[in-house]
Amino acid sequence: MTSHLRPALVIFGALTLICGVLYPLAVTGIGSTAFPAQAAGSIVEVNGKAVGSELIGQSFTSPKYFWGRPSATAPMANNAAGSSGSNQGPLNPALTDAVKGRIEALQAAEPGNTAPVPVDLVTASASGLDPEISVAAAQYQVRRIAAARGLDTEYVRALIEREMRGRVFGFFGEPRVNVLALNLALDGKSTHTR
Repeated sequence: MTSHLRPALVIFGALTLICGVLYPLAVTGIGSTAFPAQAAGSIVEVNGKAVGSELIGQSFTSPKYFWGRPSATAPMANNAAGSSGSNQGPLNPALTDAVKGRIEALQAAEPGNTAPVPVDLVTASASGLDPEISVAAAQYQVRRIAAARGLDTEYVRALIEREMRGRVFGFFGEPRVNVLALNLALDGKSTHTR
């Protein structure tokens, strides 16, 4: 029996050391060296103070700011510890009611806006934490923000254009805008990512 037990324990110890200690240390070291900002959470700082992450959405409710995608996390919105989708299918009445309520809230915030509501303003992403919105979703909000801040709509459109991120590798996904970066640009704050 000890002839079987000893090799099993040696292999168990060796694999624990390799997979549980050495590999995580190597990956963390390489990540921290090659991609220091991303490995540290892509934290956005303004004047040396952390204000959020480029990777996790935040709730903005003031009419002076761009609003991001709804969050599907619980018990509070944009809770990274609760990242997950709602798992509600398109025929689920709860999802239909939630989308109708979000459309009504957007229309109440800007009654004169008759443009179709972009889908990403009324549906959550798969993670429930999406920090970005489509360019169409940003453009949909331009008049509300310009009116609330007393700005020219062309100035707000230029900010969207400046903050727009293109397709990944030129062909994956759609052009998009990071909501936190866009709102900080609206406030005229220079940022630094660490």
